[in-house]
Amino acid sequence: MHKAILTCISVAMFFAQPIHAEPTKKGPVTNLPMPRYVSLKAGEANARRGPSLSHKIDWVYKRRGVPLEIYAEYENWRRVRDYEGAGGWIHYSLLSGVRTVLITQDLTNVFRKPDENAIIVARFEKNVVADLGTCTKTWCEVEAGGYKGWAQKSTLWGVYPSETRE
Repeated sequence: MHKAILTCISVAMFFAQPIHAEPTKKGPVTNLPMPRYVSLKAGEANARRGPSLSHKIDWVYKRRGVPLEIYAEYENWRRVRDYEGAGGWIHYSLLSGVRTVLITQDLTNVFRKPDENAIIVARFEKNVVADLGTCTKTWCEVEAGGYKGWAQKSTLWGVYPSETRE
């Protein structure tokens, strides 16, 4: 009985994919960091079970600009996941290196400067997709709906916790 439990635990650990993993290796096709964030270039994209048009479609993304995390590559296909961990294989031509983030907390304060005592220029609702700018250790510059400012990194999905950007 104990052997069966250990086998189940081992299998679960083998297939478990971290939802927010820091880049640790290079992609075998692109030689770019893996995992890495990208955004959806197309207004609609099919996420398939495998890396070809013959594989079944599991998801259809219909939101241009949504951030996705690439965690595998095969020829012209990238395996991606979204904020909820769902995803599949998407053709690389439907993805963009332009970085965006998803606001993960409702009414996230966006400040004029990266300082909690700065003037609040906007409050973004949960699930707003924002363009990503400069990031420090704990803050990122974001822009959406004509508003631009700084949000705490902990309220964003699409940027790694230790990632900095200039």
